[in-house]
Amino acid sequence: MQVTETLSEGLKRGFTVVIPQQEMGARRDKRFAELSKTMQMPGFRPGKVPQSLLRKRYGEAVDAEVLEASVNEATDAMLAERNLRPALSPKVDLVSKGDVGDLEFTIEMEILPDVSLPDLTSLALERPVCPVSDEDVAAELEKFAQSRATTEVIDEVRPVAEGEILTVDFLGKRDGVPFDGGAGQDSDIEMGGSGFIPGFAEQMLGMTPGEEKVITVTFPAEYQAAELAGQEATFDITAKALKRKVPAVLDDKFAEQLGFETLDDLRGFFRSRLEQVRAGASRLKLKRALLDQLSEQAAFAAPESLIEAEFAEIWRQVEMERQAGRLDADDAAKDEATLRAEYRAIADRRVRLGLLVAEIGRAHKIEVVEADLRRAMMAELQRFPGQEKMIMEFYQKNPRALDRLRGPIFEDKVVDHIIGKAQVTDKPVTLDELMDEPEE
Repeated sequence: MQVTETLSEGLKRGFTVVIPQQEMGARRDKRFAELSKTMQMPGFRPGKVPQSLLRKRYGEAVDAEVLEASVNEATDAMLAERNLRPALSPKVDLVSKGDVGDLEFTIEMEILPDVSLPDLTSLALERPVCPVSDEDVAAELEKFAQSRATTEVIDEVRPVAEGEILTVDFLGKRDGVPFDGGAGQDSDIEMGGSGFIPGFAEQMLGMTPGEEKVITVTFPAEYQAAELAGQEATFDITAKALKRKVPAVLDDKFAEQLGFETLDDLRGFFRSRLEQVRAGASRLKLKRALLDQLSEQAAFAAPESLIEAEFAEIWRQVEMERQAGRLDADDAAKDEATLRAEYRAIADRRVRLGLLVAEIGRAHKIEVVEADLRRAMMAELQRFPGQEKMIMEFYQKNPRALDRLRGPIFEDKVVDHIIGKAQVTDKPVTLDELMDEPEE
């Protein structure tokens, strides 16, 4: 095999590979010899089929098979010999097939850059922490009890107060004409609750059972019924009864109804759940801070092919948001050239950061094992109750779909490894600070 380098610019490489005709002929002879030992044809004993007949009947198929194998083997050998790691699959073009002369083909690719690994022990990180207090648990329990509240009628005839419930009949009209979906009977409206139209419940505050009233509201511009969106309407309201919420009593009996032995066990469940949520938010912020630091150290040039692929995926999402009318206001105000440049910079950063994370994982022999994938699949199944069988069949029929699980698992394992080596100090923060979502 003769290899000639034809291109070496940055991360781009090009080669011409030549395999002599004599060697190609030997490979074909070897393949026909293997077939003659196993091929069965009418009129011949197993293993006794003449090669001349095999060549006549299967010559083209064997030529194609040997050609493909020769190109793949030569490419792999060339990459191994020069210690090259392609960013994407190399582009291979045939110059001559090697049937009447030498096999000659060209290879073009971008290679992965040399990545300098940072000293993980020198990384300094702050982990935001917000411990769960007894008051936090009590507030969460109280909120849950409110969600399980029942209602009772207030016999006293008086104006409805904030936080109470008014049972009403209502009839919506536009220009004096009732409209579809605008009527309701014996509807419970909470004063101070989230009404389905702004101003609807607020204008009933202070009404007394037996009182009638006409209120005017304006439907939101994004209201689901297009014919009502942004339109003004009136509602004839007839107040019928007063009610109040009766929160569930937090005692052992209440806990038993939920499957716990005691109220303390229920408190423990809520504490554990709050701790899990806060630990997840803390880790997410720590991970973001770590990736920001690593990004600053990823100063190498990234393969253009990877950047283009990442940018194409980002831009596809941007176009989807644009078509759906959900594009960020800042982005919507920019011209397309500016927007493309900004998102291409994001793609470049993502690729360089991904290459650095991958190199750290490779250097420290971090791998995604079968048990990791099984746990990820179980998590997927829990996200879609009732669809477990369909999801399992999807992954069984599409092994490559597992790569969508493998990538995030690998990144998290590398991040955990780095955090274990870095200098991490805990920083007390408020709950609002912990749960705040920073702008991308």
